[in-house]
Amino acid sequence: MVKHLWTYVYDDTPKPHVHPLQTPGGRLLTRVSPPDHPWMRGLWFAVKFVDGVNFWEENPHDPAGFGIQRQVGPSRIDWVGPDGEVALTEQRTVDHRDLTGTAYALDWTTSLTAAGADHDVVLDRTPYTTWGGYGGLVLRGAGDWEDTRILLPDGSEHRRPEGIPAAWADLSNNDAGIAFLDHPDNPRHPVPWYGATRSRVYGDGWSNYLNAAFLFHEPMTLRAGQPLTFRYRVIVHDDRWDAGTVQQAWEDWTR
Repeated sequence: MVKHLWTYVYDDTPKPHVHPLQTPGGRLLTRVSPPDHPWMRGLWFAVKFVDGVNFWEENPHDPAGFGIQRQVGPSRIDWVGPDGEVALTEQRTVDHRDLTGTAYALDWTTSLTAAGADHDVVLDRTPYTTWGGYGGLVLRGAGDWEDTRILLPDGSEHRRPEGIPAAWADLSNNDAGIAFLDHPDNPRHPVPWYGATRSRVYGDGWSNYLNAAFLFHEPMTLRAGQPLTFRYRVIVHDDRWDAGTVQQAWEDWTR
């Protein structure tokens, strides 16, 4: 683990996560438990509902009403419901990869398995209306990281993508950024993206948010005994990357 650039946190937290996460130049990109959404934690992986149990929001007014992710081994996480029963087991690895002097990657692999040997599990989300659809690998970015944009492979720039499918997405401003690369073997590739940027003009809200939202359009059934595996490369970079640079990184990774 490269502690001076990023830290994986798993003790005394309802969701193991990465924070702080910094660029090679020292720009902090992550934010944990902002006042508007205190359950958001830097860089993390979560699903809103597992068989109807909320594994997304920890509600302090209803401490028995949500599930938590409990690290129980070097790479194993149990998703434990409010009744104390394990709903999912997860195998998670987060590996550092040096790329250049101004960029590095975290290779994030998550494999989910229904805990019951003969029980299918439904993974679901709040259906999108003016918000919703979220779940999967997520970033909540720093509040002082301003004038960001979300770039997609066709070169389009978005303030708030709402379920647009693409092989990758890059959240950045002129100084720094982070790119999520979705592996071709992932379920529902190319994944729908959900996110929001931040400028000096509009307010905080849930800004600097990026989500590879594999449940955006519909829920998914996880069959008993059949692991569901996701692979992502998260590239943390200085400067503003263009579409050609991110696309080349995606091709180099998936080749």
